[in-house]
Amino acid sequence: MSRKDSQVNNSREIPSLKTHDVGGAQLPYLYYEGDTPQILFAHATGFLPWLWHPIIEHLTPSKEAWVPYICNYRDCDPEHGGLPWDVIAMDIVSFCNSQNISNNLAVGHSMGATVLTIAAGLFEMQPRGIILIEPIFLPEEFYSMDIKLKDHPLASQSIKRKNSWKDEDEALAYLKSKSLFAGWDEQMLQFYLKYGMEKKAGGELKLACAPRNEAALFMGGKSTNPWPLLKKLDCPVLVVEGEKSANKEFIDLPRAVSLLSYGKYMSVSETGHLIPMQKPREIAKITKEFLAEVF
Repeated sequence: MSRKDSQVNNSREIPSLKTHDVGGAQLPYLYYEGDTPQILFAHATGFLPWLWHPIIEHLTPSKEAWVPYICNYRDCDPEHGGLPWDVIAMDIVSFCNSQNISNNLAVGHSMGATVLTIAAGLFEMQPRGIILIEPIFLPEEFYSMDIKLKDHPLASQSIKRKNSWKDEDEALAYLKSKSLFAGWDEQMLQFYLKYGMEKKAGGELKLACAPRNEAALFMGGKSTNPWPLLKKLDCPVLVVEGEKSANKEFIDLPRAVSLLSYGKYMSVSETGHLIPMQKPREIAKITKEFLAEVF
């Protein structure tokens, strides 16, 4: 069988976006039918549930999976604290309870990884295992600081992000010109173009997660210090770091692993912070191997 045929046979249909009430807000999510063990995926700040699809489709046999869309589902103001990550974590726990997600694997990237840590360490979400890809565990003093939007290194930049392109060609050229998207898997880039941007009247494109909403998420990241919660995680946890991640300058993931009861560290070569977008097949492989260890 050719590689092309194999990819066709292993492909999964992209599900329609559903919504679920999590207490006064409608949380959008993708749902994939499949076998146990169940998997819950959580994405990074300003990104999309669809970017997990190239990973999910390489999990064989196909797993039952849920991917919440954490962006525009609650009203929030970046000038007044944004959307606190502990609120997102509570919403995720409520979502899991309502969807009967239990004894599962939880996989999170960046913001999503930290939200899963808060959900398990503070709100008693009890997965069978957790994969934390480039979690945002900032130096502890950050969480006691009073930081305004204009002073936040990420929120202050994201709120000024370019948010208008005349057509898909212009948008794609822009993405390929930015260092943030360098080294992305081509399918991932196409998914971001298709699902991460909304076409307006006349063909103009705008970001699905608007700059103001992305800034609100960044601002919400200081709501809960995740470091004291690491000792409360009582399941196997795999922490994955990009070999060339710029976050290494201020995030000490080996220290985080040392605080876990059942922690394991892995570095992915030739990747930065956005490992799933750069090497989706590698993340699928890591996920399958961790599943085999834990279940």
